[in-house]
Amino acid sequence: MNVEIKEEQGFRYIESGTKGENLMLLHGLFGALSNFEGIIKHFSDRYNVVVPMLPIYELPIFEVSVMGLVEFVTKFVNYKGYDQVHLLGNSLGGHVAQLYALAHPEKIASVTLTGSSGLFESAFGTAFPKRGDYEYIKKKTADTFFDPTVASKELVDEVFGIVNDRNKAIRVVATAKSAVRHNLGDKLHNLKAPTLLIWGKQDNVTPAFVAEKFNELLPNAELHFIDECGHAPMMEKPADFNRLLDQFLERVISERKAV
Repeated sequence: MNVEIKEEQGFRYIESGTKGENLMLLHGLFGALSNFEGIIKHFSDRYNVVVPMLPIYELPIFEVSVMGLVEFVTKFVNYKGYDQVHLLGNSLGGHVAQLYALAHPEKIASVTLTGSSGLFESAFGTAFPKRGDYEYIKKKTADTFFDPTVASKELVDEVFGIVNDRNKAIRVVATAKSAVRHNLGDKLHNLKAPTLLIWGKQDNVTPAFVAEKFNELLPNAELHFIDECGHAPMMEKPADFNRLLDQFLERVISERKAV
C-alpha cells in the first residue's frame, strides 16, 4: 500500500487530511496498514481517515498491555487535537477502541467493532506461538479467513517474521494475556455511543455468538453478519463492509445534526 507514514513526537501514523469528520482505525495484534486498504480508499474523499500504528512491539515490556495501548491512543488523539472521532477497531484494535470510548466518551462520535476481542477470543491463545514452523503459521493465518487465499504470502511472511522475533513474540503473548484479563462484560452498558457491529458469520477467532453478546450488552448497538466471511470482514468482504459502514456513519452524522 503506497501511503505516506508520518512520524512525529514518537507517533507513526497515516492521515488523509481530508476536510471532514475524523475516522480513526485501530488495527489488531498482527495488523498492518494493508488490513485497512479498502476502508482508506473508500472513505478518504469524505472523511479524515487516520490510522495510528499501535506500538505493540515498541512499548517497554513493563508497559505492554491493552491499557498501555489505550494510553497511547489517548496521547495521540490529544496530540492531534481531534474534537471527536468515529472509532473503528478490528480484533485487538476493537478492544482498545472500547476501553478508550469508555474512558473518554466525550471524544467519541461513534464506535465500529469488527471481530473484536473484549469478551472472548481464540487466536494463538496465551501460549508461546510455534517458532520456525512456517506451515503452522501459514495455516493459523489462513484460518483467520473464510477464504484461505486471502492469506497472501506477504501476510503470512509478516506474521511469521513477528513470531520468530523473540522480542516481538514475547509482546504478542503479553498483550494477548492482558486482553483476556480485561474482559469488558460488566462495563459495556456504560458505552452509550452509537455502535456498529460488523461480523464475519464464519469468524473462528471471535465467533458469531460473541457478536450477539456484544449486541446484547451494548445499549446503542446494531449487528450485521456477513456470510462466507471470517475474522477480518474489511479485508475479505470490503464492498459489503464499506456499504454497512457508510450507511451507519451517514445516519449517525445526520441524526446528530438534526438534534
